[in-house]
Amino acid sequence: MAADTTAPALPLAEPVPGAPNRPPAALQARAWLARRAEVVAIPVGAVVAGFGLFSLFLLVLGKSPVDFVNLVWRGGFGSPFALQNSLQRAAPLLFAALCVALPARLGLVVIGGEGAIVLGGVAAAAAAQPLQGWPATLAVPLMALAAAGAGALWIGAVGALRAYRGVNETIASLLMSYIAIALSNHLIEGVLRDPGSLNKPSTWPIGEAFAVGPLPGLDVHWGLGVGAIVCLAAYLLTERTTTGFAARIAGGNVRAAQIQGLPVGRLVVGFTALGGACAALAGFFEVAAVHGNANASLNAGFGYTGILVAFLARHNPLGIMPVAFLLGGIEASSGLIQRRMQLPDATVLVLEGLLFLVVLLSETLYGRFKMFSPHLWAEKRETSNGAAAAA
Repeated sequence: MAADTTAPALPLAEPVPGAPNRPPAALQARAWLARRAEVVAIPVGAVVAGFGLFSLFLLVLGKSPVDFVNLVWRGGFGSPFALQNSLQRAAPLLFAALCVALPARLGLVVIGGEGAIVLGGVAAAAAAQPLQGWPATLAVPLMALAAAGAGALWIGAVGALRAYRGVNETIASLLMSYIAIALSNHLIEGVLRDPGSLNKPSTWPIGEAFAVGPLPGLDVHWGLGVGAIVCLAAYLLTERTTTGFAARIAGGNVRAAQIQGLPVGRLVVGFTALGGACAALAGFFEVAAVHGNANASLNAGFGYTGILVAFLARHNPLGIMPVAFLLGGIEASSGLIQRRMQLPDATVLVLEGLLFLVVLLSETLYGRFKMFSPHLWAEKRETSNGAAAAA
């Protein structure tokens, strides 16, 4: 688990005899803005640097970076249809990113969201069959509950291995993801297979009655709205509750948390299970709102893109929403890029890989710039005052 390296706050102004040792209000406001500007400026700079490296890649291929950016804008953001397509792509990324962001509050790096998405979709499709004939208002929530339960058990097991057996959660979650995908394929092509699905094996359809419709006024399914609500709930959990505070303490210094009597093991299992449930909901909406059954299309890479979304958002559930929209727009434009620039569809994956690499490297920049670090301002001012006095 990551140690808390945040430097202690220092006074921003010289103490005045007989007055409280508190910096002026204007300086306090500047310090508040500086701390929050860092978590925006560095990821934005990382994205710009990633696009810069990708531009060099395009130039080597003899393609124009300007044309690429123009096509990304047109395909992902330049029209109402493009915007709705981007929002549709962003919906599963909201859930997938939470699978990474929630355990990260405890210093855990969980990257097995892809397996939870696929397993959640299969669980939802399987649960729909015995519910045929039930009212949709009751059956659809039960399908979602089945999906969330499958994801929670799967990723929660990763947390249990980490908490009680010391197994590295990154390796365990990745291996569990491969197992989940293999198990799902076995079920789709075996006991759950619809005999009528010849060319593309899939489960029995869930039926029109259980299909999740679009949001009012949008051609985007309810997964987007539910994902936004879940992100808001995750923010309130991590930032406004004692449970979230305990998780941050355990993530900063697990030994100190244990000395204070915090249930570190239960927190690890609980947050990983909650992240797995979120990822599995993405699979539920892919089945109930997009495909109508579970098939190989569930393994679309949303879980891996969700890792990039979570890191770009600094594991902040509120920051996940705009970042997911950005990445969703880039992926929505991949078909247009392929046709107009004669590039493989996987070119967008190269861009995402470069972005992820630069974002990881940018983690070393936090706390290094004095303009973003109020605790260094007093030291800088004292140095300036000393130089002025010497002069």
